[in-house]
Amino acid sequence: MNFILIAVIVLGAIGLIAAVVLFAASKKFAVYEDPRIAQVNEVLPGANCGGCGFAGCGGMADALVKGADAGSIEGLNCPVGGAGVMGQVADLLGMAIANGEPKVAVVRCNGTCEHRPKIAEYAGLRTCAAMHACGAGETACGFGCLGCGDCVAACQFDAIHINPETGIAEVDEEKCVACGACVKACPRNIIELRKKGPKGRRVFVSCVNKDKGPVAMKACAVSCIGCGKCEKECNFGAITVEGNLAYIDHEKCRLCRKCVTVCPKHAIIDVNFPTPPPAPKPKEPAAPKPAEAPKTEEKPAVKPVAEPVEKPTAPKPSRGAMLDTESSISIK
Repeated sequence: MNFILIAVIVLGAIGLIAAVVLFAASKKFAVYEDPRIAQVNEVLPGANCGGCGFAGCGGMADALVKGADAGSIEGLNCPVGGAGVMGQVADLLGMAIANGEPKVAVVRCNGTCEHRPKIAEYAGLRTCAAMHACGAGETACGFGCLGCGDCVAACQFDAIHINPETGIAEVDEEKCVACGACVKACPRNIIELRKKGPKGRRVFVSCVNKDKGPVAMKACAVSCIGCGKCEKECNFGAITVEGNLAYIDHEKCRLCRKCVTVCPKHAIIDVNFPTPPPAPKPKEPAAPKPAEAPKTEEKPAVKPVAEPVEKPTAPKPSRGAMLDTESSISIK
């Protein structure tokens, strides 16, 4: 019985000593976590997409709290939650943030099957990364969309799909939250985040081909050839041509669309602009009138003057008759 009691006492003492040690260690090595981090994390959408630049919403919440302590949270933005979520975070942290312009993913490739025909058949692993590692893919263009859908698999919001008719990725701007997952997934870097623009209107060069003009034209009928006409036409300095490729800076672009008109290869795309009215048909030239005979001056017709009708005059009496008359009168 004594052995049992001794064992219980010893175990109790060991437990007590361990508890004291663990308590002291917890106080010594405790990591303080601001309770605001958990509050901000609850406000965030919890998508953990990485579009904010952090590993997940927890990392974003920690950065927001630290930014608030430093006096500014500018540059931190949740693309999924947008302005509504960031407004709630700002109210929670007692900060003011500037409303950034919304962005949308843009696929900078217009090389459809019509413009960029296939010249080979790929039989390997059906992913963009694997096909890109093997070379140019199934077409002669080593820069365009491969159409295997790595971007589709990376998108958590069902905002991007491969068009079966064109073989090119297309973005649904109503669903896109500009998280940037598709941008990171594309091995050819043809997807870019750009300003959504007023009323969803934007202008961009739908090509990333950096080959020289003749080579680019052989690969795709609508590739940029780096001619520089768009750069000369832009009055705002928004277009630059580097490495045989034109690029439009969406921060400087004023959406005048002059570059769209002058591009000889139709590589510059304008989105969501109203369709211009059809140009009026040129009027057909009127049929020439038959030549009229020269008019001659007509002299006024002269009416013939009627000759005066001579009245019949009585014959003058002879001198003998006059004498006889006078004599007859005197005889009476």
